Amino acid sequence: MIKAALAKVISEDLADVWSILDNEEKRLITDAFVIQNFKKNQIIYAEGEEPEYLWCLLKGKVKLFKDGVGGRAQILRLMRPVQYFGYRAYFAEEAYVSSAGAFEPSTLGALPMSLVYQLIQKNNKLALFFISELSKNLGGSDTKIVNLTQKHIRARLAEALIVLKDNYGYEADGQTLNIFMAREDLANLSNMTTSNAIRTLSGFVTEKILIVDGRRIKILNEAQLRKISKFG
Repeated sequence: MIKAALAKVISEDLADVWSILDNEEKRLITDAFVIQNFKKNQIIYAEGEEPEYLWCLLKGKVKLFKDGVGGRAQILRLMRPVQYFGYRAYFAEEAYVSSAGAFEPSTLGALPMSLVYQLIQKNNKLALFFISELSKNLGGSDTKIVNLTQKHIRARLAEALIVLKDNYGYEADGQTLNIFMAREDLANLSNMTTSNAIRTLSGFVTEKILIVDGRRIKILNEAQLRKISKFG
């Protein structure tokens, strides 16, 4: 009964992978798949650890981040359901070069990378799936590097807010971001100091682009925010 329920969860939430597996491969994944719950701010894996699992975010929000100069973290990517992560280091035969943590209470599925490696050796479609995922992530990282190094502060913060909107959407009112962000997290996502993030955010409020209530951010003028993100 438990295995049948787990297979249902996997087949529905991981449909993009499930659809390219044969019956034996599905059985192997169902037998090895483990669901884990993480509390807000709990570390999923840390920089320097050896990669063991393919992680899949089923519910909640996860950030991939790297500690920088002076202990300030740089948020590299924000994960949303259903996305896969934690496998690049295994394929590269190296330790993790960044960390992953739960932004809020989150539910994740874990699959041993040794099994994933075994499956992709026999299943070309599965291998192509991960090649595609890695390629998309690499392209996104290249774009992010250019944006963080060449855009001005206003454009970087505007882009961070657009990323949050595109990843997590709005609440029922169609304006409030569906994620609560501390000023420090916004700064870490935008590659700026917390004080600069606060000043820039206040500027957007003065320009009536946003309304800020604690960690809740309501976007009043998304078109203007996208314009700032693109042109500064």
